[in-house]
Amino acid sequence: MLLACALVATSAGPAGAQVAPPDPNAVPILDVFDLIRQLRHKPPREELETGTGQSKKSAVTAAPVIGYNPATGLSVGVGLSSAFFRGDPATTRPSSLLASLKVTTNGQLVSSARVNVLTADNRWRLVSDTRGYLTNQNTYGLGTDSPPGQAFNMKYDYLRLYETVYKQVRPNLFAGVGFRYSNYSHIAPNPENPAAMPESGFLTYSNEFGLNLRAQTSAGASVNALVDSRDSSINPSRGFYADLRYEMYLGGFLGGASTWQLSHSDLRTYVRLTKDARQKLAFWFFADLVTGGLAPYFDLPATGDDTYARSGRGYTQGRFRGERMLYGEIEYRWTITKNGLLGMVAFLNTETLSDRETAERLFDSFATGAGAGLRLMLNKRSKTNFCIDYGHGKGGSSGVYVGLQEAF
Repeated sequence: MLLACALVATSAGPAGAQVAPPDPNAVPILDVFDLIRQLRHKPPREELETGTGQSKKSAVTAAPVIGYNPATGLSVGVGLSSAFFRGDPATTRPSSLLASLKVTTNGQLVSSARVNVLTADNRWRLVSDTRGYLTNQNTYGLGTDSPPGQAFNMKYDYLRLYETVYKQVRPNLFAGVGFRYSNYSHIAPNPENPAAMPESGFLTYSNEFGLNLRAQTSAGASVNALVDSRDSSINPSRGFYADLRYEMYLGGFLGGASTWQLSHSDLRTYVRLTKDARQKLAFWFFADLVTGGLAPYFDLPATGDDTYARSGRGYTQGRFRGERMLYGEIEYRWTITKNGLLGMVAFLNTETLSDRETAERLFDSFATGAGAGLRLMLNKRSKTNFCIDYGHGKGGSSGVYVGLQEAF
């Protein structure tokens, strides 16, 4: 997703970190708005900063939104972003709100609001992921070996309420509990080809396990542990991130279709290849494993099903789905210009999924994607880039991905 004006001050280093004195020999960082001012022969923007290098004032931006990926096509709409502090910026990381309402060329209406609030001294962390979709998605059989010819488009309405409360245990370490609710309703074949529904992966899976073909709900709770030592949450150049979660869903609770459990592990780390961090490597690994029970079809681990739908570049969202999924990616990042305005990336990812119906196990086969992209600095204070990537996968799969901030 691209906001015409990027979030201001939505990233920060570890709480209480000291700000290094400016390097007199450093090239001033330039973003798109600085460039526009230069072209219009305007003086540089005034930087309102505290001694920590962070603005104490809230920053609220409403702006047009545009994006692109294979699952949605072109999307346009409006977005709202807000960055603010709930404590002293010297000891408290910034909080943020990002919300949008979009329509897409694939006939979808998508609304979302993601909130990340940290109280004074980072003692508590509140994370919310709320979505409401009138949407559609291609569905396939399960496992990494599912053939592309099985693609069948299903339309549905979707409501997600994921709410998590964390308590800081020690610097950079949080423990929490969450409420998780996802509801898929008005599920139906795309009217363009209703006769093909008997061949759809969704119908085959749902009929096999006696799930409702019109609506499926999962509701339950999670226990969470989070470690985050990155120097930025938007464009990290060093540090480590680990999100560990165990989810428990109960059949009958708030309309839950079944009882099931899932283990989620998300690990990321960043390595500087040069002292100025203009060249670096980023590593991403996650595992989503249904450990017991029966998950509804759309809640099974799938390509592009991470929070910001950035995994699996080279494939459309939902292209591979299964009871268990392992994913890994490495990305080389290079800031081409010393002023930070232009950059590029090259990436390689792979995933493997299981399907108990066909006895396909993890590591039996892989879906690998690779590609490259360009970066344009939208906001130098939050290190937010406008990103456009091209990815290619097996079987001739490919796609263009346009969005805001790095994939991970």
